[in-house]
Amino acid sequence: MPTFVMAEKCDGCKGQDKTACMYACPNDLMVLDKEKMKAYNRDPWACWECLCCAKACPQQAMDLSGYKDFVPLGASCTPLRGSEDIMWTIKFRNGMVKRFKFPIRTTEEGSAVPDGGFGAGSDDLNSVDLYTEPASLGSAVWSFKK
Repeated sequence: MPTFVMAEKCDGCKGQDKTACMYACPNDLMVLDKEKMKAYNRDPWACWECLCCAKACPQQAMDLSGYKDFVPLGASCTPLRGSEDIMWTIKFRNGMVKRFKFPIRTTEEGSAVPDGGFGAGSDDLNSVDLYTEPASLGSAVWSFKK
């Protein structure tokens, strides 16, 4: 189930041009209604359910259905992101509440090496290191035949 914005909690990130959920959504689905100053998901069917918008929302205004491996049917799930970790609050149908805390990074901010220390070993764009690219496979365009 895709995320959706709870209008009563959303403050449009206090009048910014872009909201936190707009910055976070990898599919550019989140939009700010300039008249109401509320964000909304413009196409829930296209939502990847990555939960980036919910994790980024400073007002906890995103409602979501958690992944079924840790949130059973009928429970609510609310993320609260800190600078070092994220706290997931699960409220079960029977009223029981559990909280789970997970680190969001394992290195200091800004210290991660872009290639993870596994350099390609070659600057040649025709290298076999790029074997998943169509050009290195010798095909200009992927074609799908019926």
